[in-house]
Amino acid sequence: MSGLSVIIPAAGSGERMGSEIPKPFIKVGDKTILHHTVSRFLNVPGIVQVIIATSEKYIPEIEAMSDSFSKGADLFKVVKGGAERQYSIYNALEYVSGQAHLVAVHDAVRPFIRKELIVECCEVAEKVGGAVLGVPAKDTIKQVDNARMITSTPNRAFLWQAQTPQIFRKDLLLKAYQSALEDEYIGTDDASLVERIGGKIQMVEGDRENLKITYPVDLKIAELIFGTDQ
Repeated sequence: MSGLSVIIPAAGSGERMGSEIPKPFIKVGDKTILHHTVSRFLNVPGIVQVIIATSEKYIPEIEAMSDSFSKGADLFKVVKGGAERQYSIYNALEYVSGQAHLVAVHDAVRPFIRKELIVECCEVAEKVGGAVLGVPAKDTIKQVDNARMITSTPNRAFLWQAQTPQIFRKDLLLKAYQSALEDEYIGTDDASLVERIGGKIQMVEGDRENLKITYPVDLKIAELIFGTDQ
């Protein structure tokens, strides 16, 4: 498999969690959520780099965490994040290794991603250009107007909930981010930027255990999965 660089934006707040500590730095058991997340990528074939974008305050903590992994600190790069997730990733893209052919972007607070799904996304991205992990929508989705009046009900058979990682050929992702920066466009995820310039992306079916820890109830579920619930 081609060289893989992984970007993990970890500059968010803990506001929706009701915590003063940013979500990636909340502990589940004796390790932070971010530590659990990063560990899922370290044995993926072809990995050459992990870039973590965070607020200046947490850079020393991430550097210390990097040193704790047996893979060694040489694999890691810590960069300052931006005001928006998109800007954090743009900053990280400047440091992508020349050995990397693929770039994965993964949420810092998705600690249950499975290695085999990362590998599958890499294989699809190599063939197509981009791959997004996701699951079929299980609820009926309603489109509404500004007054919240329902205007349509999209066919659920064609609706998927996007997760991460989202993996792309490096040149394609760099082109998408550069175009978005020039046009001052903010997308909802990395795939939306690639879609905008006509890049091809295929959905890869993941699983619902690939939980994004956003609200207190998500943290409770994570504790149960890790077996650390007190």
